[in-house]
Amino acid sequence: MTTISVSNEPHPWMWLVWLALFVGLPAAVAGWEARAPREGTTARFAAASSRAIRPPSPPPAVEPVAVYALPADRARALNATIPFSRLSNPAARPFRFEGSATDLARAMDCLAAAQIYEAGDDAVGQRAVAQVVLNRVRHPAFPKTVCGVVFQGQERATGCQFTFSCDGALARTPSPAVWDRARAIARGALAGDVFKPVGYATHYHTDWVVPYWSGSLDKLARVGTHLFFRWRGWWGTPPAFRAYGTSGGEPLIERIARLSAAHSIAGLPLPGAITPMADSADAIAAQARQAIGLDQIGKSVGGVRLIALADIRSFLVELPRGSRPDSWPESARTFCAGRPQCRIMGWTADDAPKELPLTLANLAAMRFSYIHDTQNGLQRALWNCDQSPRANKNECMRRRVPVAMPVPPSPTGLAGVRRMDRFETVKIAPVPGTSPGDVRQP
Repeated sequence: MTTISVSNEPHPWMWLVWLALFVGLPAAVAGWEARAPREGTTARFAAASSRAIRPPSPPPAVEPVAVYALPADRARALNATIPFSRLSNPAARPFRFEGSATDLARAMDCLAAAQIYEAGDDAVGQRAVAQVVLNRVRHPAFPKTVCGVVFQGQERATGCQFTFSCDGALARTPSPAVWDRARAIARGALAGDVFKPVGYATHYHTDWVVPYWSGSLDKLARVGTHLFFRWRGWWGTPPAFRAYGTSGGEPLIERIARLSAAHSIAGLPLPGAITPMADSADAIAAQARQAIGLDQIGKSVGGVRLIALADIRSFLVELPRGSRPDSWPESARTFCAGRPQCRIMGWTADDAPKELPLTLANLAAMRFSYIHDTQNGLQRALWNCDQSPRANKNECMRRRVPVAMPVPPSPTGLAGVRRMDRFETVKIAPVPGTSPGDVRQP
């Protein structure tokens, strides 16, 4: 009989099996979970969202709400308890502006204003703000124009979507250099530049406040002290961000007229044809265009000194000394020839602005303006009737009197966008240890 010896000691191979089960498997799971937000889920998220069917319910409501009254430390602690979404955060598709030159100029300046008043003079923060604005333009829950999104709710004292538009912050004017930098960033965003870290975010706030919606939206990314969010479900997926270009044009926002010639009172769409000129807008636009560029600023063009070009069809000029007011519309023959859209803003030598953006005092001192838009059948000349009385009162500019803006009370409303306090320079920078394009997630 063969004796079989049985040992109570496990076979050496069993140790390897147990090691794999108790160490290797958890490590593999942890590694997969760590990679999940960055590797592979982008394609799966995009594929799933593309197959998803738009729900029958309307888009989520966007209401003015208040933040919780909490100390900053308590707010940060609560924000830290809200987990980041495990779904991927794909970059938004490039936004390509569609519209006329007038619409583009208005959209660019509305976007630049939002960037400055929300993020201060900081390029990273401004790019993040611009991306959220353009995401909103594409989403059916928001207005379909850039200016409409930025100034949504501006008629309310509190609760507007961007608080700078209703709390008196616009009384402060950025320097020309700050304004030019913001416009350059806005121009790039409208031409397809994408700020990838915030993805399709439509909401954001600083980590020292807690909006009511912070726990009900997908928390996507942290960029510096800012947290970015998108709606959950289908309304936060890329297919939901397609509504654009159906509004019929960017609205004129007179409240930023001193910053933007595109939103100047001279550009109000007043109907009717001017009487002091024999040429119609169509006749002027049909003439050969005269090349007028930056190299001619400070020089005489057609007997009128060119002060500045707000854009390719907006000219700030110094009217000839001693000239008759009735002769001023003739400048359209020089500056507006060959241009379907054209605007002229004129000052006398003593009151001419020295630089852009314009101040309220500059606008109050403006003596003459001309505008035409052949597509809309608009042609109009307006005079400052305090300085140059007109028999026809319809030819008078709206009177502008510079006034000091009252200091507003602390805003209590916030509907998804957190504004930086006035013009404090607050850097929205990547978290240390990451590159500018990285997003820190837990």
